[in-house]
Amino acid sequence: MSAAATIRTLARGVAARAPRIVSTKANAPTARLFSAASAQASSPGLPDSVARVGAADVFPNEYPGQNYMFNWCLNADGVTPLKKSAFRITKPLDLKVAGLELPKTSPLKVNAKGERSRVPEAGSDALDFEIFDDVLQSTKDALSLADSLYCPEGHAPGTRTGVRVISDKGCGHLAPDLVAYLDRAPKREPRGQPVTCYVLSGAEEDFAGYAIEEMEEVMDDKSRVAVSVATVVVAGKEPSLKRIVAGIELSVEGLEADARERAEKKAAEEKAE
Repeated sequence: MSAAATIRTLARGVAARAPRIVSTKANAPTARLFSAASAQASSPGLPDSVARVGAADVFPNEYPGQNYMFNWCLNADGVTPLKKSAFRITKPLDLKVAGLELPKTSPLKVNAKGERSRVPEAGSDALDFEIFDDVLQSTKDALSLADSLYCPEGHAPGTRTGVRVISDKGCGHLAPDLVAYLDRAPKREPRGQPVTCYVLSGAEEDFAGYAIEEMEEVMDDKSRVAVSVATVVVAGKEPSLKRIVAGIELSVEGLEADARERAEKKAAEEKAE
């Protein structure tokens, strides 16, 4: 049985059942505030006791693992946390909130040189794009069904390249090490990252690969610029930290190479004008 077929069985039927949600500013969820005092002001017929209910409440309620803004961000990454338990982990405190252990060593240096050859790039002789896309979609579907999602997030060490790892409960023991490995990024609202890693445990066969694609990004002034993004997939019975790190390192190198090529092309065009 191929790796793609094996992983696909973990999410059989998901495509037919799981909703596909696209995150945009136009349809992003908003919190509605209900205040007893304001309700009385707008409806003077209500009794005085209503005004004593207290401060405004947020509806619907959020709780650890259920953050609507982060869930929309995951939806944009192709993963819908159906069990409503997805933890964004950007610092050690977030590990405690998720019920995970703190890292034993921080910062953590990881030597992944021996794993780099085991993480081929999609489109190379070692990995066909179609196979990669098939496994990627199956992995996303399986992660959508996971009891909990642990999502370490930060900068690739020594860079300002954002990385998000979306992993299932079986990879919970890797989250502390990934938090210690990644450089801590400035606090900001959830958003898409240049490197997104999908890590799935429990697969009968190991699979690892990454892909780099070019897309257009809309800037604040509404202009469009070409940027590259990377996707990493690591699946197996017990995915290894070093293999995940190898995928991150290879992705960052690919993104930097694309950026240099675009800069050189732009410089040549400006010189020719």
